[in-house]
Amino acid sequence: MEIRNQTRVESFFLLGFAEEMDLKPLLLGLFLSMYLVTFTGNLLIILAIISDSCLHTPMYFFLSNLSFADICFTSTTIPKMLLNMQTQNKAITYAGCLTQIFFFIAFGCLDNLLLTSMAYDRFVAICHPLHYTVIMNPQLCGLLALGSWCLSVIGSLLETLTTLRLSFCTPMDIPHFFCDLPEVLKLACSNTLINNIVVYFVTIVLAVFPFSGIIFSYSQIVSSILRMSSAGNKYKAFSTCGSHLSVVSLFYGTGLGVYLSSAVTSFSRTSLIASVMYTMVTPMLNPFIYSLRNRDIKRALGILLNKTVTSQ
Repeated sequence: MEIRNQTRVESFFLLGFAEEMDLKPLLLGLFLSMYLVTFTGNLLIILAIISDSCLHTPMYFFLSNLSFADICFTSTTIPKMLLNMQTQNKAITYAGCLTQIFFFIAFGCLDNLLLTSMAYDRFVAICHPLHYTVIMNPQLCGLLALGSWCLSVIGSLLETLTTLRLSFCTPMDIPHFFCDLPEVLKLACSNTLINNIVVYFVTIVLAVFPFSGIIFSYSQIVSSILRMSSAGNKYKAFSTCGSHLSVVSLFYGTGLGVYLSSAVTSFSRTSLIASVMYTMVTPMLNPFIYSLRNRDIKRALGILLNKTVTSQ
């Protein structure tokens, strides 16, 4: 068994795209463009919802929170990655790594919980339409959003604070473009049993349970839609869920693909590409999915852009 020297941690080294330095200009331009599109697209969704009183409904309230979470989620990892690629410096400080872990987990969990709240909103709207305004009142929507934020922060704190107790070994190379907690734990010299227990606990509470809630909500939605006699009503009900289902499929499909594959095998180039999908591509596509499939959002965006042009 190989014995590695234990050392006082000062920095880690992110090796995610170290082997593709000949493609650096292409990757730098691609990732920068994706980040700008993600930031701009989600910001426009938020501004459109705020500026249009017709969109002050539970569905769009949760969507604006999701767009804000996606902006923060991508801002946690991509700017540092772009800086490292530009300067050819792969280092990230110990404090910077822990900070990245905290915010990455917090906003990732927040996405899970907000998608679950949106699924519940669709469940109430389709399965209990007559009681929708009573059930999905502003107080409940505020509590769901606040609860999502608080649970995400608490879960992330648990995982991050337990990492502080670890000592690490050299070399401190992370085969990723950001400080991914499972990869960081592999570098620890000390026992990681407590960390693994906390990771599994947070994953079950803030990922498995929410995903189960989404599955249950849509099973009830599908059952309710199938009982409708009018084909027009069926199409209208399905169309209101299409955007949300697309986002859920992208987010959970790519995220589960990464962590299930990394649990079976060591981190690979395939895992790296899959990580790009759920950390960059999915948040970038969310605004397009919601705006292209939603006439209310397209109308609000048109009004917002017209106001911006005429005010100049």
